Amino acid sequence: MNDLIIKQTHALIQAGEIAEAEANLVVIAEQEGDHALVEVLDEMAPKDVLAVMREFDASKESIINLVVSPEQFVQAIVLERQYGEPLERYVPRLRNTMNAVMHRNPGACAEALECLAEHDEGVRVLADYFTDHYDSLQALAYHGVFEAELDLEKAFAPKSAITWDSERVDELDQGLEIGDAIEMVRVRIPRSEVADGDWMETAWVLRHEFPDTFELMIIEIQDRLRRAAEAAAAPVADAAEPGVPRLDEDDDESAI
Repeated sequence: MNDLIIKQTHALIQAGEIAEAEANLVVIAEQEGDHALVEVLDEMAPKDVLAVMREFDASKESIINLVVSPEQFVQAIVLERQYGEPLERYVPRLRNTMNAVMHRNPGACAEALECLAEHDEGVRVLADYFTDHYDSLQALAYHGVFEAELDLEKAFAPKSAITWDSERVDELDQGLEIGDAIEMVRVRIPRSEVADGDWMETAWVLRHEFPDTFELMIIEIQDRLRRAAEAAAAPVADAAEPGVPRLDEDDDESAI
């Protein structure tokens, strides 16, 4: 029975009929219970699970996101990096898909992060997830809050772009040894203040419960910022945005 449903669902996904594929899976839960659906998801190809998950988020809920196990979730979500979408499409889709699962209940975030921490691509996926919030993540690492105290005199002092880039690279050099810094800094905000079901709450849980993974992610973020600063200072800025690999041209796999 499961084999037939999986084949039907795969065919619908290949045809681009994601809503119909999701409805096909929902029938299992309605007729046999959530546990039966979890068993089917476990037998499905991760890329098919992802195809359904990425069409739904907190504003468009699906039972798939509510019952998918942390292991199934991670196997699927790491595939997002392989589809080579532009960052402006990839990052919001990744964040929405991850939030729908990680914040479905209070304990789900830690469960998902634990599985991500054990995956080879987990740190990179997390760095992708936090794109556009790198300064806030570093402030959390070094100051225990999401906004570091600002030195106004230094901030408004005139400087060239090259000077700024050089200063940022120097800061990143110092920041590479962050293990001791993270251990010395106490987070100064409770989870209740950042319980937004989004990146801030995710960062809080990661910082509190998985400090080693948080440290590795900060190092990954600093490496990306370093490469961006070096590319900005180069005469010809031909480097692509780091972090999202592209599929080979002869790869016929599709996100759906």
